[in-house]
Amino acid sequence: MFKTLLPALGILAVGCIASGATPAKTHKRAHSSTTASRSGTPAKKSTKATTAKTTAKAKTTNAAAHRKGKTTSRRPSRSYQQSPTPDRYREIQQALASKGYLQGEPTGQWGPDSVDALKRFQSTQNLTPDGKINSLSLIALGLGPKRLSAKSDAPPTPPPPQ
Repeated sequence: MFKTLLPALGILAVGCIASGATPAKTHKRAHSSTTASRSGTPAKKSTKATTAKTTAKAKTTNAAAHRKGKTTSRRPSRSYQQSPTPDRYREIQQALASKGYLQGEPTGQWGPDSVDALKRFQSTQNLTPDGKINSLSLIALGLGPKRLSAKSDAPPTPPPPQ
């Protein structure tokens, strides 16, 4: 069987070569650096390789800009905690005075006497006695954190009948 098949394959191969048929498997192109080294002349860069490099460079540039604090797209800014208003300071001082930690009238000015009073209050409440107004201290004073809230669309409740 092989004796008849082998000559037939040889004839088929010779016929393909004579007719100029291309082989079934195509070969990949060599990189530009290997092509240039073989021929001794610089090879032309393919547009696909140039595009890929440009895209990679753009991504790197965007990432580098992001690391440096420069953003390429606009994002909403982060809201930070604001300092209390004089009215809020007055509320805190009033709460400290009613509990016996602050001597004198609440003024709405946060000074060393207010800081000292808050430190003593925090110490008795087993909080970190740093004199800084934080949510745990406000909750312990019975004030809780104040947040800006949207106006309610609900009608006000009517006063109780007399």
